[in-house]
Amino acid sequence: MSLTGRELRSAVYDDGTLRLMLEDVSMGTIAPDEIVVRVEAAPINPSDLGLLLGPADIDSGRAEGTTDRPVLVFDIPAQRRASVAARIGVSSAVGNEGAGTVVAAGEEARKWMGRRVGMVGGGMYADLRKIRTRDALPLPDGVTAAQGAALTVNPMTALGFVETARAEGHSAIVHTAAASSLGQMLQKICASDGVALVNIVRSAEQVEIMRGIGAVHVLNSRDADFRSRLVEAISQTGATVAFDAIGGGTLGSDIMRAMERGAVSRMKEYSRYGSTSFKQLYSYGALDLSPMVLDRLAFGFQWSVSGWLLTPFLQKAGAETVARLRKRVFDELTTTFATHYTQTIGLTEALDPRLLRAYERKATGEKYLINPTQN
Repeated sequence: MSLTGRELRSAVYDDGTLRLMLEDVSMGTIAPDEIVVRVEAAPINPSDLGLLLGPADIDSGRAEGTTDRPVLVFDIPAQRRASVAARIGVSSAVGNEGAGTVVAAGEEARKWMGRRVGMVGGGMYADLRKIRTRDALPLPDGVTAAQGAALTVNPMTALGFVETARAEGHSAIVHTAAASSLGQMLQKICASDGVALVNIVRSAEQVEIMRGIGAVHVLNSRDADFRSRLVEAISQTGATVAFDAIGGGTLGSDIMRAMERGAVSRMKEYSRYGSTSFKQLYSYGALDLSPMVLDRLAFGFQWSVSGWLLTPFLQKAGAETVARLRKRVFDELTTTFATHYTQTIGLTEALDPRLLRAYERKATGEKYLINPTQN
C-alpha cells in the first residue's frame, strides 16, 4: 500500500483568489534511489512566503473548510494578478527545506532507513516527502531535526554572498535587513573571515542585536542621519557590493550613492562621469513590494543592479565549492549557523489566521518552524 500524507498547498484561481489548503498526497511507487521522509521540522523563510501567499492581500483573508481541514482564502489585487497568471489552476507544494526521519526506501537506498536527514527541494510542509538520496543530507549524530532543518537556505545564502564578493574582487559588503537570521549568520562569517561588513537594520533594538554579536558597522535606516552615516561607513570599509533584502523603495539607491560618494572623495581628478570604482547592487528579497527607485545619476556610470538567487549561484559555483561550503555549515551548525525559533506549529496550525499573520510579518527575531507531527 502506498504511503499517504497531508501536504500544505497554495493555489491561484481565475476568480482572483489565492487559497491555502491541506491535500492528501500519495507517495506512489518508490524508485530504487528514493527515500520517503517523515517530516519533523521545516522552517518558514521569506522565500517560502513568496510562494505561499504571493501577491495576495493579507487583510482580505477569510477562513473556510473544517477544523481538521481548514482553508484560507485571500483576494489578489487586480494590479498584481499578472504576476501569478501562470499559476492559475495550479496547486503548488510549499516549503523549501526541512528535516526528518526516513520511513521507507527504494532498493538502492535501504541503508538510509531510520536515518535523520536534512532536505532541500520544495514541498516540505507535509507529513511525508519523497526525495532522491542525492538531495538528502544525513545529519550528524545528536543533531535534531529542528537543528538540521535549516541547512541550506540561510547558511548557503550567507556563504554565497561572501563567495560572490570575493570572486568579483570586492573587499567589503553592505547588507540590508541585517538583524535577520541570515544577516546574523553573515555577520559571524564576515567577522571570522576578516571581511568588512556594513549592516543596515530598521530599529534601535536591531542595532543592539547586531552589536551583541560583534558587529562594528550597524546603521538604523530610520535614523535622521542615516544617509550621512552610510557614506561614512562605506568610506571607512571601502564596500563596493551590496546584498539587498528589501527590494522596493530608495534604499538600494541610497547605498549606491554612498558608494559613489566614498569613491569620489578618493579621486585626485574630477570626471563628469563619476568615479571609476565599480559598484554592484544585488537584490535578493522583496520585503518591500513597491517598485525599486534608482537615482542613477547619483552614482556615476560604473555600476550594475541585478538579482541574486541561491540556486543559480550553487549551479555556477560547481561541486567542489558547494561541497566546501556544505562542510562549513555542518562544522558550524550549532554555532555560526544555529537557527533559533520563536514557535513551533503543526500543519493545521499553519492555516490558523492568527498564526499566519504572525509569521507573515517576517519580523526580526521571530522565526517559525512547522512540525507536521504536532497535528
